[in-house]
Amino acid sequence: MTISDVLMVIAVICIWSLLLVNVALIIAGYLYYIQTESEGVPEIKGEYPFVTIMVPAHNEGVVISKTVESLLALDYPHDRYEIIVINDNSSDNSAQLLGNIQERNPQRNLLVINTDSVTGGKGKSNALNIGFARSRGELIAIYDADNTPERTALKYLVAEIVSDSSLGAVIGKFRTRNRDASLLTRFINIETLSFQWMAQAGRWKLFKLCTIPGTNFIMRRSIVEAIGGWDVKAIAEDTEISFRIYMMGYRIKFQPKSVTWEQEPQTVKVWFKQRTRWAKGNVYVIVKNLPLLFDRTASKIRFDILYYVSIYFLLLISLITSDLLLVLHAMGYVHTTIAGLSSFLWLLAIVLFVVGIFVTLTTEKGEMSLSNFWIILLMYVSYCQLWMVVAAYGMYNYLKDVIFKREAKWYKTERY
Repeated sequence: MTISDVLMVIAVICIWSLLLVNVALIIAGYLYYIQTESEGVPEIKGEYPFVTIMVPAHNEGVVISKTVESLLALDYPHDRYEIIVINDNSSDNSAQLLGNIQERNPQRNLLVINTDSVTGGKGKSNALNIGFARSRGELIAIYDADNTPERTALKYLVAEIVSDSSLGAVIGKFRTRNRDASLLTRFINIETLSFQWMAQAGRWKLFKLCTIPGTNFIMRRSIVEAIGGWDVKAIAEDTEISFRIYMMGYRIKFQPKSVTWEQEPQTVKVWFKQRTRWAKGNVYVIVKNLPLLFDRTASKIRFDILYYVSIYFLLLISLITSDLLLVLHAMGYVHTTIAGLSSFLWLLAIVLFVVGIFVTLTTEKGEMSLSNFWIILLMYVSYCQLWMVVAAYGMYNYLKDVIFKREAKWYKTERY
């Protein structure tokens, strides 16, 4: 075998190993969805626990009013939760809009914290720490500033966490509110359902593990106090805090019946900036937690560590290597005897990709359609390939931050 053949074989094995892991997660996730449909949500017995809902916001005037109004309308006893909006160093009309809502709801527990460039403006983690210092709840829920949770979202999260003392946090599901705005938002809608939520369901079913998203989740106050709050250096503060919860011996459960709707990027420019930020944040978490692979006390979370390492390093390198070799082979610069096999496996991977997503879409009303079939095919050859650029650029930005010792700051996603 030539060097090209060896490299191609290694790349194909890596890609297909991860692909089969994803297939296993989809199958397990689908079984979990069936299970949750039959079991329902636990009931809250006795007095409802007091909950603090925190909303970090930076220049969110376009969406913040709708978000707060939806939180005020939650199906949860109004005297058993408070809302803290951290209006973090905003230069738009957010403070005025939030003040108007306070005037219209004088009897409600709604606190607005307006920070400046000295106390705030240093990222979501810092904003959450500011809000937590003023909070009173025994449970802490987080919602992003563009979210409109369904009325039962909070109650379902609370019901799960109070029914099981082994749970440190419970996460819900977020859906794409503007999914029909553009082709990009249709891609994001499918990605959210398939690669985020079905994978979360599968990981809970198989390993009793979930990663906290950035929104629609609840956690115990005692945990935040024990870990000293959010890591201000972490851009992906949700993933980072998940690993710390794992290490405390708690589990994080996924309850798909708790749903919030959020706004997604409608242009490639905004999407690329958002996703490279996520990639950079996840690389930080990977590097920070890599030593846990050799820690006996972290045996239960090794799958998650290896999963993230595989996605952001192994898969990225393997995809770039295989694509590059196939292109060079077609141009006649290198010769590989397994190019035909690689092409066959590539086509088979597309089939598994489409089937896996269709299985996922069956769990959501209104998502099964012929138009979505073509969207999925187009998504594979376009949107999914952009992921390699996003991951590589995110890693590059992480290295720049390390070299130049730059602090975390707000990278606001454009709202509509």
